[in-house]
Amino acid sequence: QAQLVESGGGVVQAGGSLRLSCAASGRTFNLYGMGWFRQTPGKEREFVAASSRRGNTTPYADSVKGRFTISRDNAKNKVYLQMNSLNPEDTGVYYCARSRDIRLGDRPGEYESWGQGTQVTVST
Repeated sequence: QAQLVESGGGVVQAGGSLRLSCAASGRTFNLYGMGWFRQTPGKEREFVAASSRRGNTTPYADSVKGRFTISRDNAKNKVYLQMNSLNPEDTGVYYCARSRDIRLGDRPGEYESWGQGTQVTVST
């Protein structure tokens, strides 16, 4: 099973930007859709964005549309999340995961091989 490692989190002021990265082990990265989720204490894990195997289909949560961009580099086994115009509501631990199926769902149960997460904190 693939291992995923997120990086790029940090503390940023409202209106700022961050770029998260997720590195995957193994040789089958290009065969799977990938997703980003986030979670804050006391809340369920929330879908943020996903990318199909080739990156040509990229659904987003309504709350991040127009601000976040997911992309992937299959040659490097990486998926990215560019986050612009950040606001305090974007604060949370961000996780990447591999889709269980060719369909890009928005529920955590539809993903597997979760990374350990990276903390994003947006201050006012």
